[in-house]
Order: sequence, then structure tokens, then C-alpha cells
Amino acid sequence: MVQPARRTKGERTRERILDLAYEAVIRKGFAATSIEELVEAAGLTKSGFFYHFKDKTDLARQLIETYTGRNMDFLDTLALRARELSDDPLHSFLIFLKLYAEQMEEMTSAHPGCMVATVTFQDHAWDQSVRQLLIDQVVAWRGHFIGWLEEIAAAYPPKGYARTVDMADAILAFTYGGMTIARALADETAISRQTMMFRETVRLHFLGA
Repeated sequence: MVQPARRTKGERTRERILDLAYEAVIRKGFAATSIEELVEAAGLTKSGFFYHFKDKTDLARQLIETYTGRNMDFLDTLALRARELSDDPLHSFLIFLKLYAEQMEEMTSAHPGCMVATVTFQDHAWDQSVRQLLIDQVVAWRGHFIGWLEEIAAAYPPKGYARTVDMADAILAFTYGGMTIARALADETAISRQTMMFRETVRLHFLGA
């Protein structure tokens, strides 16, 4: 069995700075997050910070790349597991949603907030190229779900009238919106419950009552 490569001290330091930046940006925005506070929180010198990041824009780029990479890995892992459990596109998608609901109930309490919403609503504070990274990733997530739903529709002609693209967007909507509900109402089950409601919607859309 191949053992994962052990991270170097430099890699651990870089990840620590990115995690601190993520929490600060979610809490108060990118413009209000300073290099000085990150350096202090990480226990570094400024030269230590600039060893890992050329400037604040580079920090933003690496932050978005890390965030979107982790999210895509998370979704890919669940999708692969669901596909392994069933060759049927609809049944595997329903399994995926169940796995997603379970994972989100465990993760919500530790999740500081939504980077997608933060960048979108504070777009003036981010470099255009950095914003485009996030846009591209959202489009990729959307396309992944559209492809899966179209595969389902080919095997199970829909009983309802919802468009495939709207169903794909719903997954993003209840995830990001669920974070708002979870924080506002201190309800860690918000995203999980919304996922299971959507799961039933998908089942009815393709199989009927």
C-alpha cells in the first residue's frame, strides 16, 4: 500500500496561513483582512509570509484554488463512492445525495461560511482573475451535475417539468443558502435536510409518485 507523502514544514505553514485567511475572509471580508494579522496569528515574520505568497493578490489566488480544489475533491469522492454502489445513474445519484446529506450534517458546525457568497457579494475587493477562478469552478460543479442529470433523464424520462439546469442549480442553491440558515438559526441540520428534500424531488421527478 502506498503511503501518502508527508507534508514538509513549509507546506504545513502555507496551509496554516490559508486556513487563517479563509476564516478571516469569511468573517469580515477580504479587504478587511490584513497580512499583518495573518502573520501574527500564524506566528510568522513578514518575510516568512512573503516566502509563500508574493502579495495579497497571490494569497487570494491560492486561497480560491485551495478552497475550490478541496470542494471538488470532496464531491468527486462522494460521486465515485455512489457510482461504485450502483451502476444505475438515478440510483447512484440518490445514493450520492444521501452521502452528501450525511457529510454536510457533520461538517456544517465546523464550516465558517461560504467562500462563493463572500467573493460574489464582495467582488470589488477581489482581483478579476481571482474572481474568474471561482466562477470557473462554480460552472464546473454545475456542469458535473447537469451531465449526471442528463444521463438519468436518458434512462428515466422525467415525469415533471423542471429543467435539468435548474435542478443542477438547486444543489448549489440549497448548499450555499443552507449555510445561511444554519448560521442564522444555529441549525446544523439545515443543509442535510434540504438535501434530503431535494433527493425526494429528484425521485419524484424521474419516477413519479
